[in-house]
Amino acid sequence: MSSQRKPDSIKVALLAGGKSGERAVSLSSGKSVEQALKAVGFQVTLLDPSNKEDLKTLVTNTFDVAFLALHGKGGEDGTIQGFLETVGIPYTGSGVWASATAVNKITSKFFYREAQIPTPGSMKLNTPHTSSEEIISQVGLPCVVKAATEGSALGVYICNTEEDVTQAVEKVFTVDSSAFVETFISGSEFTVGVLGSDNPQALPVIKIIPVNEFYDYESKYAEGGSQHICPAPLSDKETKEAQELALKAHQVLGCQGVSRTDLIQDETGKFWVLETNTLPGMTPTSLLPDAAKVSGITFEQLCTNMVFEALDKNQAPSLG
Repeated sequence: MSSQRKPDSIKVALLAGGKSGERAVSLSSGKSVEQALKAVGFQVTLLDPSNKEDLKTLVTNTFDVAFLALHGKGGEDGTIQGFLETVGIPYTGSGVWASATAVNKITSKFFYREAQIPTPGSMKLNTPHTSSEEIISQVGLPCVVKAATEGSALGVYICNTEEDVTQAVEKVFTVDSSAFVETFISGSEFTVGVLGSDNPQALPVIKIIPVNEFYDYESKYAEGGSQHICPAPLSDKETKEAQELALKAHQVLGCQGVSRTDLIQDETGKFWVLETNTLPGMTPTSLLPDAAKVSGITFEQLCTNMVFEALDKNQAPSLG
């Protein structure tokens, strides 16, 4: 078993950066993970896959495993996963199919509904010329306009008027080739991390109290941008329900290693699943490390476990 190997015998290619709108977040995640893995004793080489020389290093050196600290397009959409499978390097997190499915908010919603996971009503937009009247007639107001494949709340707009919808759709199509609009659910925001593949376990629920209108990019990554309460102030029944929904989302999407599912609890107490992130942020302010710490897992242990799970699992091409 690779889990019996000593960290100092394992060469890790730590991939961070990339070309997506989440490059800065990815580099921050990479720096944090690099420090953690080196503290444990791993041989770590930090590489940016958007750099041709770094890609050459990745292919020509004999790395035992790749740790993915990438976010956004090219990182969590199955692209780098497919590349690593082609060159035969095990990697952390979900496989090609699960990554591509989860990152696309339109596709993931289809699987949520098939699995009877409650998720807000929505419609797909293939063109920026869809009329605001048609959009409002289907999802109502207020609504949320989102880029289909961006993460970290990039390209997300809450709309209260017809004019808001028109402007939001125009903006979203400047950062993505497709978009979708969903019914706005008013309520409290929560997120649940999941660790594992064959026998995944849900981490403690986190309640998110953002400074801004909702948990946007600034709230996620700026100092003081949001308050995280973990464990969340929920009843045992509510906690179990939120964790079960996150586990179900993790499994129905075929996630491996780690995931983090965002939810809203409406005024009646019902939970709604918004999206599942297959490469959660690993920055000092990130949610997954927060929840892991509450459950007794240090950041170094979290990163170490992810490396060993990647080494132990049998990566089947194009699956979970």
